[in-house]
Amino acid sequence: MAVPKKKTSKSRKNMRRAHDFLTAQSVSVCPQCKSPKLPHRVCPSCGTYKGKTVLDLSQAQ
Repeated sequence: MAVPKKKTSKSRKNMRRAHDFLTAQSVSVCPQCKSPKLPHRVCPSCGTYKGKTVLDLSQAQ
């Protein structure tokens, strides 16, 4: 059975495991305009959050 000659340091162990914790961002659908948006954020296309208009996007253009 193979036995390691030196102890693996915490830093080296954590660097090896760093890619295990990467996840893709989840995307939800805006209930007003049905466009994709990040959860718990204002919709970038219609400017609503939880059914209320937060950003007035008509003047932004």
